[in-house]
Amino acid sequence: MEDTMFFPKLRRNAKWMFLFLALVFGLGFVGFGVGAGGVGIGDVFRGAGGSGVPSIDDAEERVSENPRDAEAFRDLATAHQTEGNTDDAIEALESFVALKPKNAAGLVDLASLYLIKVEEAQRRAQIANVRAAYLAPGASISSIAQFGGRPLDADAISSAVNNQLSQIVQTELGVAQQAAALAVDAYKRRAATEPRNALYQLELAQTAESASDITTAVAAYEKFLDLEPDDPNAVDVKRRLKELRAQSGTTG
Repeated sequence: MEDTMFFPKLRRNAKWMFLFLALVFGLGFVGFGVGAGGVGIGDVFRGAGGSGVPSIDDAEERVSENPRDAEAFRDLATAHQTEGNTDDAIEALESFVALKPKNAAGLVDLASLYLIKVEEAQRRAQIANVRAAYLAPGASISSIAQFGGRPLDADAISSAVNNQLSQIVQTELGVAQQAAALAVDAYKRRAATEPRNALYQLELAQTAESASDITTAVAAYEKFLDLEPDDPNAVDVKRRLKELRAQSGTTG
């Protein structure tokens, strides 16, 4: 019960992005559950567009005319995300934050895009997993069935299909993990824009913990306590720090 109470308490002081973190990381990394149904982060971003969203061509033309136009890169990122081009949107927004490295809102948006990439990769991994179950059932059965104390050999076709789809799953999980790390990095850069902002440290800590970056999470939680030792969340943060240190074998 204590674990289930910790993050809801923190989320009351955090921005809307935290509403998605448990879905993206908690379900996604464990069971490929992100994107299996309902509305995901990408759907929210893509649904946010309207008549005011610039076209990709117009934004690219502005970028071409003035590569130092930060707002043109931001508009290009928005246009690409509206079309579902996550990698292109990330590239454009990385250019924006390179021109405006202290733009905290841009860094949060960048982290959001990386979380979308996590979701998309996990969705592809889930699809590959389901396809393997249907297209190569022989491989699954042979792994658990035995004859004379030895596992049965799967037929060649099932084995080939299963191996191919398993490779897809592993590749997509690698993409998701890398994107998660880059989301944490974006939050690190954001925290660096205002080192005395305790909320930024709290958001960085929770994002890092969701991405299994325990070292960064512990450091950010500690920084939060240094900045706001009397914050209402301090008791929960201290308890969580104790748990994380126990997991990682570190001491405070």
